[in-house]
Amino acid sequence: MNIKPEEVGLSGERLARIDQHLKQRYLASKKIAGTLTLIARHGQVAYLSPLGLMDMERNKAMTEDTIFRIYSMTKPITSVALMMLYEQGFFQLNDPVDKYIPEWRNLAVYAAGNHPLFLTSRPERAMTIRDLMTHMSGLTYAFMERTNVDAAYRKLEIGVLGGGRTLRDMIEKLAFLPLEFSPGTRWNYSVSTDVLGYLIEIMSGMPFDQYLKSRIFDPLRMVDTDFHVPVEKIERFAANYSRRTDKTLKLEDDPGNSTYSKPPTFFSGGGGLVSTIADYYRFCQMLLNGGELDGERILGRKTIEMMTMNHLPGGQDLSRLSVSTFSQIANEGNGFGLGFSVHLGSEKSQVIGSVGEYAWGGAASTAFWIDPLEDLIVIFLTQFMPDGTFNFRNQLKAIIYPAILD
Repeated sequence: MNIKPEEVGLSGERLARIDQHLKQRYLASKKIAGTLTLIARHGQVAYLSPLGLMDMERNKAMTEDTIFRIYSMTKPITSVALMMLYEQGFFQLNDPVDKYIPEWRNLAVYAAGNHPLFLTSRPERAMTIRDLMTHMSGLTYAFMERTNVDAAYRKLEIGVLGGGRTLRDMIEKLAFLPLEFSPGTRWNYSVSTDVLGYLIEIMSGMPFDQYLKSRIFDPLRMVDTDFHVPVEKIERFAANYSRRTDKTLKLEDDPGNSTYSKPPTFFSGGGGLVSTIADYYRFCQMLLNGGELDGERILGRKTIEMMTMNHLPGGQDLSRLSVSTFSQIANEGNGFGLGFSVHLGSEKSQVIGSVGEYAWGGAASTAFWIDPLEDLIVIFLTQFMPDGTFNFRNQLKAIIYPAILD
């Protein structure tokens, strides 16, 4: 049961501005269909507000148990899953990736050319598991549309769901493509976290989806988090939207015939999960608790501390290392840990908050952050693509942080 915001040092009057803001700026004008926002402090949910519609075509109201495509909010879950194996001694962060993927021993760096005729050079060093976790691997995403390398990803459908593809298929194709840069030298959002899912399979001897279910979802009672939506839950699955040139909403993915209605063969650790706000809150609260929730320990406290510190070389922020403009958060004032962005508190960021917040988001404009200093969790869910069209994260921060009373 939710408590009054004042019981955990938050102003209910000020938090009410969230609903006012979202209704007036986005819902009344039908810029988006609906939203669901959760704020928790000191281990208690103090604010939970569904607004608008989860499905405009069927006129279905947003509900607290609506199921969302969380896309890249899958990445922190995958990173936690891998670090559970770290705690069992399966690997070290500086292990070369080719120790576990031998066919990657001859990965080279792009110099010129187009697929399949590339000129390449030798990398300065081998790619490590830390590089994968921090997106400093030299890999990329097909949707970047920035280089000849990501064009090859599109041509070969690297990381594309459906079509009977598997994680193994992706690994085999990547063995013959160049890296965008030498590992450890730059930052680029990429399929790196999908590769982590494959490493989990190799190390654990279990299919990635089964590993997540048995090691994270079942222990944390994340009952609606999966790589597909079973038929008995489809009624709770939100529609996903984008925007036409006239700025009216366009249906991108109808829950009635969505690819998510069938179990996949490609289990994307970078963006394949669906979840609810209750499930994701349990995951976040476990992290904020130092790795434990309701008697179930997922990770050790020191492991989470290591994951949520800045791992970019020299303590730099993303503005100095990122080669792409795509990001779930602003580059200025944010570093990157093992699966999360990490707020460094730079004056360049010009965003209210706390040093040490860790966060990420998803392609359908979902977002979360965890603030250990304020013992605060915020989760915002909607279904609108592309992410970044509206700056929901910073707008919410501007309303929420002034509502902290003590």
